[in-house]
Amino acid sequence: MGSTITEKILAHHAGVDKVVPGELITARVDLALANDVTAPLAIEAFRKMGARRVFDPKKVALLPDHFAPARDIAAAENCALMRRFAREQGITHYFEVGRVGIEHVLVPERGLVLPGDLVVGADSHTCTYGALGAFSTGVGSTDLAMAMALGEIWLRVPRSIKFVYRGRLRPWVGGKDLILHTIGRIGVDGALYRAMEFHGPVVEGLSMDGRFTMANMAIEAGAKNGIFHVDEVTREWLRGRVTRDYVEFSSDPDATYERVYEFDVSDLEPQVALPHLPSNVKPVTELGEVEVDQVVIGSCTNGRLEDMEVAWRILKGRKVHPRVRLLVFPGSQEIIREMASRGWLESLVEAGAVISPPTCGPCLGGHMGVLAAGERAVSTTNRNFVGRMGHRESEVYLAGPAVAAASAVLGRIAHPEEVA
Repeated sequence: MGSTITEKILAHHAGVDKVVPGELITARVDLALANDVTAPLAIEAFRKMGARRVFDPKKVALLPDHFAPARDIAAAENCALMRRFAREQGITHYFEVGRVGIEHVLVPERGLVLPGDLVVGADSHTCTYGALGAFSTGVGSTDLAMAMALGEIWLRVPRSIKFVYRGRLRPWVGGKDLILHTIGRIGVDGALYRAMEFHGPVVEGLSMDGRFTMANMAIEAGAKNGIFHVDEVTREWLRGRVTRDYVEFSSDPDATYERVYEFDVSDLEPQVALPHLPSNVKPVTELGEVEVDQVVIGSCTNGRLEDMEVAWRILKGRKVHPRVRLLVFPGSQEIIREMASRGWLESLVEAGAVISPPTCGPCLGGHMGVLAAGERAVSTTNRNFVGRMGHRESEVYLAGPAVAAASAVLGRIAHPEEVA
């Protein structure tokens, strides 16, 4: 019986020929990462266990991106603690404000994750890197402390679910719509502690930015990880970013899956997740008149260059509705530079957008866009739980950048075809 790509990566890092679902393993870690919310807890646990040095200062990454630039004194103290620890340990990949980005955008952009890697991070959306054919998953800060000290992690091998997408995507439909549609079909626990393995001609035609978005939101279906196979799209994206050797793994034809889902997405419209779950999904045309107060375009889910281009295409030459606040959060400094060189920043500012430095900002109700009671936002972020972006009586609707940009222009949740 064959193995899945997830099982092969885990076996490789456990130093064994084969693993099976449900098996408990100790696996070698290629990268351990944390942010300004989770790193302080991990550092505290690291010291309590008596650890003196990280296992490899080149394989630990610390990124102040959640409340940075610091929103208040407490946030500043957390960042300062990270900074001191990075200097003490000689950590290579500490990214200061001005050079940092939203972690799940910056880490792959800098070539810190490659196909076949095993990556753990004290952030649930660490599953993003499965787009590169890596096994990546979120862990608690105590587990991260152990990984930083020993370079190993204790894992239970997940069962795999296969998702096959066929057909031809309609205009303005992308990775965000595919993953929202999927979560809407299977629910927020439909892949609980499973590996979501993405297949089919539709995902093979997706850009890396679209794949990152899909892998990023695997956790919203309860998954342990989301993963794609490496192909020429992956290899082309990696060119110029690769600084070390890597191994490509792929599932065997006779690999065992707990379940296989097949979707024909030829008629799929842009999708929107209504409050207060990512699984509460409807096509945009079924929403009716939903006015919004704020639009957020960015985050670790949709803060990449392709997302910015989609927003720019819709907003250029138009104005943000006078009732709406449009906040744009590019995922890294490199993306901001590229947007500036292409003239996109100027167009977005002329439209009435506020351009933020790379930060998680309002996604978790952090800063730079928190909602008041009764306010409603459409956002390209990944969660819309009660109080996620601010007041418990606010509402968050999740969508892709095309719907978000169109909604900013019309002041209500809108199909991009209404303005483009």
